[in-house]
Amino acid sequence: MGSPAPEARLSIWLQLPIGYLLSVMVEAPVLLLALSPVHPRWRKWFAAFWLTGCSYPIVVLVLPSWTGNWYVPVAETFAPLFECLLFAALFPEGRNRRDMAAIVAANLASFAWGELLFGVLRLGPAR
Repeated sequence: MGSPAPEARLSIWLQLPIGYLLSVMVEAPVLLLALSPVHPRWRKWFAAFWLTGCSYPIVVLVLPSWTGNWYVPVAETFAPLFECLLFAALFPEGRNRRDMAAIVAANLASFAWGELLFGVLRLGPAR
């Protein structure tokens, strides 16, 4: 496997912030509604931007070259697991099933929207 063409590398760097913002737009409402009431609203907003900001670059930049045909199951397992661990580490009061389920649900919603937009409607870059 060779190095990707320069235009492919540039393309991914241009797509990264757009994909990040789209993910946050989908995940934020889920987290705002589903994270437990012990978390103030500012923390829920922070979680929406921070958790995606930590996992999204790894999912987009690192995992594709490491996982090959297993990319989707690995990425969709890694992201919520990693985000749950980050959230629980930073907010110990968030170590409950409801908050972990909220993070998993937000990731599933983001995955579903991504599949709809890029897989079904073909609105993204050519695969």
